[in-house]
Amino acid sequence: EHEDTGLLLQPLLEGQNYGAAAADGTQCPSVSVSRNNPAKRDCLVVAVLCFGNLINFIDWFIVPGILLDIQKYFGLSDGKTGLLQTVFTLCYMLAAPIFGYLGDRYNRKIILGAGIFFWSGVTLGSSFITESHYRIFVLSRGLVGIGSASYSTIAPTIIADLFEEGKRTTVLSIFYIFIPVGSGCGYMLAAGMAKSTGDWHWAFRVTPCMGGLALLLLILLVPHRIQRRTAAHRALSISGTIQRADEMPDVHRTAKTTWCQDVGSLAKNCSFVCSSLGLTAMAFVTGALGMWMPLFLYRAQVVQGIVPPCLQESCNSSNSLIFGGITIGTGILGIIAGAEAARRLRKINNKADPLICATSMFISALCLYIALMVAQTNILSTFIFIAFGELFLSVNWAVVTDILLYVVTPRRQSTAIALQILVSHLLGDAGSPYLIGVISNAIQAKNIPSLQWSFRSMQYSFIICAFVGVFGGGFFLLTSFYIEEDRKEAQR
Repeated sequence: EHEDTGLLLQPLLEGQNYGAAAADGTQCPSVSVSRNNPAKRDCLVVAVLCFGNLINFIDWFIVPGILLDIQKYFGLSDGKTGLLQTVFTLCYMLAAPIFGYLGDRYNRKIILGAGIFFWSGVTLGSSFITESHYRIFVLSRGLVGIGSASYSTIAPTIIADLFEEGKRTTVLSIFYIFIPVGSGCGYMLAAGMAKSTGDWHWAFRVTPCMGGLALLLLILLVPHRIQRRTAAHRALSISGTIQRADEMPDVHRTAKTTWCQDVGSLAKNCSFVCSSLGLTAMAFVTGALGMWMPLFLYRAQVVQGIVPPCLQESCNSSNSLIFGGITIGTGILGIIAGAEAARRLRKINNKADPLICATSMFISALCLYIALMVAQTNILSTFIFIAFGELFLSVNWAVVTDILLYVVTPRRQSTAIALQILVSHLLGDAGSPYLIGVISNAIQAKNIPSLQWSFRSMQYSFIICAFVGVFGGGFFLLTSFYIEEDRKEAQR
């Protein structure tokens, strides 16, 4: 069923429209939803979307949380192990433009619900795969990626429609906090279930239950249609002028374009292109860290004699638990700090957003390089510098999305997000886990097999992430040269 994109502003049968509710500064009270109180309804919608985002990223990082167990269970090399996350990301990436196209034209609630149901079912099914069916396990991860793409592409556009620019950054920050929180919970849930049950398969049987709850909440609490916001909506909500759709210019009906025309227009948007390339570098680094860091820490501890090599049925999962906790803590702090820095610095510099992103990328790259260099001699210092590296990476999540939402016109936002997902994952975390594994394999093949070279091969292959982070900072600097002009163009 199509969403009503023909209307620019519905008659005020319920007192206020979404934009006015968000713009007037009304806070979100914790009371039951009412059709006559859009502010309460908007807050419940955001809460449901955040819960779905949490489950989305828990599913994403279950595999890295029990990587040692999976590698041992299927008898995999580093290259084949990295392929698991690469297949997931490739399917996620390729499905994103399709869902972006559908999200700009069809009912977004139905698409979100179908995505949750699909990825939850596949995750549950993958928990019953035996060691002789590794290819089926790889396929299941790809299918989960398709389901996840529907959510990540469409959910931010619903938030953009509910809130004006001033509040949108704050709400997006809350939404994106659940990326690191979900990622960290994925590590901790997987490691905890493997440890408590003695069988890593149980890690894949928890999130489907959470997905069922998210689907129920989506059906009950999210409106079937969420009105799309346009420049006309914003102008009216600011001025307080209310008109029926038939009294306003028929912008949507005269401005409909094909998907190819939308892509062509976005390709000319320098801020969108450069910030997407910066996000690609972020994705490359986070993808490699998310997949391999617990295993790298384990190998560093083996070389230092802190822990013994994994020979028993269930491997030591303490690094996954610690790394998961670091990911949650630094993610929350980083996203809040990024949003607050953006809010304050925008008042004195219109280029603040890309400059914040560039600075944080440069600092993150330096911290990750130091963490890799000290890993063989001081594991505590490694954890500290990894934490700082992840902290500064997390600063950018909400800020980058907000850049997209104000340099791209509203009716192209789902397509823009989908294209950004496609590019950032195609050149970023779709390949980085596999690339790190292949380089590690090549280094090991040229040296005598040993625990020392098992560690060094991962250490040397990881260094590429620090250099990619520097390139990402450079692309965000380029964004700062174009962002003012592109923002004015989108507002026009």
